Amino acid sequence: MAMPRRHTAPSTRTLAASEVPEDVPAGRRPSLGDTPATDPADAHHTALAHALMAAERGYAVIPLTRTKLPAIRSPHRDGHDRPGTPPCHGACGRLGHGVHDASTDPLTVRRMFATAPWATGYGIACGRPPHHLIGVDLDTKNGADGLTALHFVAEAHAFPLPPTVTVLTPSGGRHLWFTGPPAPPVANSVGRLAPGIDIRGTGGYLVGPGSLTTRGRYVLAPGTPRRPAPVPQALLTLLTPPLGASRRTPARSGPYAAPGADPQHAAALVRFVRASPRGQRNARLFWAACRAYESGLGRELAERLLAAARHTGLPEDEARATLASAAHHEPR
Repeated sequence: MAMPRRHTAPSTRTLAASEVPEDVPAGRRPSLGDTPATDPADAHHTALAHALMAAERGYAVIPLTRTKLPAIRSPHRDGHDRPGTPPCHGACGRLGHGVHDASTDPLTVRRMFATAPWATGYGIACGRPPHHLIGVDLDTKNGADGLTALHFVAEAHAFPLPPTVTVLTPSGGRHLWFTGPPAPPVANSVGRLAPGIDIRGTGGYLVGPGSLTTRGRYVLAPGTPRRPAPVPQALLTLLTPPLGASRRTPARSGPYAAPGADPQHAAALVRFVRASPRGQRNARLFWAACRAYESGLGRELAERLLAAARHTGLPEDEARATLASAAHHEPR
């Protein structure tokens, strides 16, 4: 990896309002340029400043590269450790263990960034006290619409989505931050809740606002709340298995996997389709049918979902075609 040129002194201008967390006192805001820095040294200083602010607020952080990967090389990468030894998560005392190195200590944060002067971003560890952060990553790539999918999930399971800290991504997506309970831990997942929705839980991290990546900068959404909202209980239930029970293995694995094939879940899917407004009838039917097939209810619910779709005014042949597509859908 090519080393960046020597660090230069940061600018004395203030950061743009959208890049500075609202609860940082004005007199303590870093002076690092009011336009996004693209120079490697300026981007490094900006990321460090934001990482220190996050650490001050109780979020454990690590430096990231422009490709959003941990910036410090693993000390065990060359295989010098004895074969068969368990993975080291930092017990060796050296840096380079990814999210396991995340810290709120300002001296440790500065040490990590000094070790990786090429870092232009920072990651915020999820699942750590005091916030026990849960990140909901709403994607827009490859035809996904994570935000719409999340609203579908919320409506299908009858829970409101409270205003919470929202970070806008360079690709047009967004990260929603929620606080969670100390237990049970929320696992990381890609598309399990619904297409376009990834979850960052224990052992994962979110790219922090102010980070510069190869695709652009992560910034706080205008008007974002000062603190993350508590995760809705119904959403937490969808993200965690029942206490003392192993995760149910669905009929097919994939992004539409459901937490359980129970009558309430089936009824919620049917109600969700029956309430479809014009412009969303096909999308809701497809989404609900995929969830039904993934939880082993596809054949059982097909006619009920068809009747619900016809109730909304969707033509029968169009509804049957949508159900057939869901039955043969291959999770990505």
